[in-house]
Amino acid sequence: MSIEGGVGMKPNWINGAWVPAGSARDNINPSDTRDVIGAYAEAGRAETEAAIAAAAAAFEGWSHSPVEQRHDILRRIGDDILARKSEIAEMLAREEGKILREALGETERAGRIFHFFAGEALRLSGEMLPSVRPGVGIEVTREPVGPVGLITPWNFPIAIPAWKIAPALCYGNTVVFKPAELVPGTAWLLSEIIAKAGLPEGVFNLVMGPGRVVGQAMLDAPELRAISFTGSQATGRIVAEASLRHGRRFQAEMGGKNPLVVLDDADLDLATDAALDGAFFSTGQRCTASSRLIVTDGIHSRFVEMLTEKTRALKVGPALDPASQIGPVVDQTQLDQDLAYIEGARRDGANLRAGGEVVRCDTPGFFLAPTLFTDTDPAMRINREEVFGPVATVLRARDYDHALSLANDTEFGLTAGICTGSLRHAQHFKRHAKAGMVMVNLPTAGVDYHVPFGGTKGSSMGPREQGRYAAEFFTTVKTAYTRA
Repeated sequence: MSIEGGVGMKPNWINGAWVPAGSARDNINPSDTRDVIGAYAEAGRAETEAAIAAAAAAFEGWSHSPVEQRHDILRRIGDDILARKSEIAEMLAREEGKILREALGETERAGRIFHFFAGEALRLSGEMLPSVRPGVGIEVTREPVGPVGLITPWNFPIAIPAWKIAPALCYGNTVVFKPAELVPGTAWLLSEIIAKAGLPEGVFNLVMGPGRVVGQAMLDAPELRAISFTGSQATGRIVAEASLRHGRRFQAEMGGKNPLVVLDDADLDLATDAALDGAFFSTGQRCTASSRLIVTDGIHSRFVEMLTEKTRALKVGPALDPASQIGPVVDQTQLDQDLAYIEGARRDGANLRAGGEVVRCDTPGFFLAPTLFTDTDPAMRINREEVFGPVATVLRARDYDHALSLANDTEFGLTAGICTGSLRHAQHFKRHAKAGMVMVNLPTAGVDYHVPFGGTKGSSMGPREQGRYAAEFFTTVKTAYTRA
């Protein structure tokens, strides 16, 4: 809900100053809708264009800044995130619905991402090569792209902004950051830390507000030479089309319909725990969630019975309640979408083994019981589209080859997992699963911050995120020739 701006509103950060707006949006706790966390400024087109202009003006100076300066600033940001991790994690849990333990883990990860890229700032490297022409030397170096726009989703309110902002600054780019409307509080705390870290004016800018206004102004701005986006496929295509018109580079991470294959020789406890974690933790609101569980005939019945029992035992409740294992979904719109998919699966003939209903807690919120369907068909809508909630299906496979075929039968290709005791099948799956990330005897969700993140097919466009591979997006290569 939008309200008129005023005292107490958390402002945007533009060109080195906190800038209020004419209106603000209430930040509502999905675990207790009576809890209004705060009012956060909604930038309009004018504020967004001012942030873009500030980033453009600051680029020349920051792009030539000393690497030790960049290291010190990024290190300071990481230190401050870790020092304030309890405060940030509580905000994250309150506004997104992730249980506190998971929110704390995400916050710690964000601090370590900034530490990683602080180190990378001191490791900027290139190549010196001999020319095929006598007396000529060649240098291959990386340079920053320019002012960049970063558009992040609500499901990881600090980790995803961190893995975009940190490399952007590390490599000498300036930033215009637009967080998701549903989670302004965590983004604001992160921006407060960045604002105090010693960056020159205009190098980092925060513009909170609706995508149709702030996001559109960013897409319309030729000054932004790159845009990194995480969100839906539909919006990712809009980002791509708009970027092509301006000749800018773009990066889009757009979700998944991730398979977890369980073979007859799998450790049953390990496999059901991996499925439970991947499908339902973080309320299933992860693009890497295990939404399709593909189980071979020999273990199918035992797997289903054990997973059903574990799913029914999960404790759903408020994010800040230490007893909760699963928090609420993020808002009413997401809850309605999840329930619509559940009802559609039931109409299509899927067998509901657990969950499927709204959970009533002591506080008013958007609580949904973790939901497990069996006896599903690959053509069912529940197996084709990303639900983005605590909903998983089981598909029966005849053997490994059939399971692999089912795993690859999707327009997405973010992550894929297999549980098996066979090295031969594990090695074959790693090579032949059509996904950007593959897990063996692990949940499909849960990745490290120092290695590449991204998918294939409809899941990703553009270079990988995270780790040293982030340089592929946030830098451009220059080749220089010199005659001695």
